[in-house]
Amino acid sequence: MSEQYVNPFDDPENQFLVLINQCGQYSLWPDFKPTPSGWKNTFGPSDKQRCIAYIEAHWQDIRV
Repeated sequence: MSEQYVNPFDDPENQFLVLINQCGQYSLWPDFKPTPSGWKNTFGPSDKQRCIAYIEAHWQDIRV
């Protein structure tokens, strides 16, 4: 077996979306996958680091 599986979240070539749900929760999501029901795109497609930076800048702790 010459090809090894690479997790899409670990592949530096992939582009990502930042999704948000009705509760204000964020999710990093691979651009090539369909958006799950109940979520909408709020940022991207972009590289993983930019998406993570977006989440860190916009996420508010829902426990407060």
